[in-house]
Amino acid sequence: MTFDGSAIKALLDKAVSKGGVHGIAAVVVDRNGPLFHHAAGEAGPHTLFRNASMTKAVATTAALQLVEKGLLSLEASVESILPEFGQLQVLDGFDGDQPRLRPPASKATVRQLMTHTAGFGYFFLNEKLKRYHEVTGEPHPLTGLKRSLSVPLVNDPGTAWEYGTNVDWLGLVVEKLSGQSLGSYLKQHVYGPLGMNDSTFTPSAEQRSRLLRVMQRQADGTLAPSGIDLPPTSEWDAAGHGSYGTVQDYGRFLQAWLDDGAGILEPATVQLALRDHLAPIVLPGAVKPTVPELSNEVPTGLVPQSWGLGFCLTLADLPGMRSSGTADWAGIFNSYYWMDRAKGIGGVLMTQILPFFDMPVVETLIGFEAAVYRQVGAVVPAA
Repeated sequence: MTFDGSAIKALLDKAVSKGGVHGIAAVVVDRNGPLFHHAAGEAGPHTLFRNASMTKAVATTAALQLVEKGLLSLEASVESILPEFGQLQVLDGFDGDQPRLRPPASKATVRQLMTHTAGFGYFFLNEKLKRYHEVTGEPHPLTGLKRSLSVPLVNDPGTAWEYGTNVDWLGLVVEKLSGQSLGSYLKQHVYGPLGMNDSTFTPSAEQRSRLLRVMQRQADGTLAPSGIDLPPTSEWDAAGHGSYGTVQDYGRFLQAWLDDGAGILEPATVQLALRDHLAPIVLPGAVKPTVPELSNEVPTGLVPQSWGLGFCLTLADLPGMRSSGTADWAGIFNSYYWMDRAKGIGGVLMTQILPFFDMPVVETLIGFEAAVYRQVGAVVPAA
């Protein structure tokens, strides 16, 4: 297929020239490989990005490989694999400054870790959890301290979708069953086979020299260097947020999912993962931040959505854009991807700007997706 990326290139260059972003990169892939790549501003062809929550789908892929091998069951309780999980309690509220804790009403399962229904939250999206950290002084996940994972649940498992540290625990499951660190396992079973050679939890000095700096959106719309970053070292390979890589590497990951697993997963597993695993639980209408420096409010009710194993799912055809069944997600530094198996196309757009869901970036993302489908609509047959 001949793919003319001139409109996308112009869009990215304009985002930089208007001051909306300091650096931005994009790739478009189909089942057979990359169709387009462009980097603009401070981003170059080999720039590294903090994948942040885009790490989650890759870690979930590792866990799905263990399911295929018969080493892991989606219905297994997490504590049957990681006994320390059984000590976690639910944060019901506070008596003064004293957290009110109780045992969970049910045991969280591996499937619930993959669908964000195991009961965990994030301090920057959950008021109870933010207050818990404030009154106890316990570390949060962005400190790099592993004990940050042992904070209480905010919901009973299986009762609500809440974005949180679920996939960090899934990464610990992978480590326990494989006998390897998550980074080592991924290098052997995902990164290596797919040629994701710049993807890592522990970037070298050379890789760090290629890392795009983080900028913070100011009240007047300009960008200034951010004082917020991932910790320089971490006590664990954080499956929820801790990996780094290039935009091309993430494109290779999406290509594998478009291509029925491309040997790293079986086609049946790909199909299983991209089904709705959330019903009857529904997504909230919006995700509201408690730390505005980290995230803006994210509307989730604009189009029908649900959750598969490791991915958010769009449940309707969007005219001129993605198909029903498309998988997507993002990273807090305003990086985004989608993967449309019906049309055989995927895209990645990466910046390093806070807070998340930054409107200049989101507008560029929407323009990017629309430009991709103008190109492929006539030449890629719907499956």
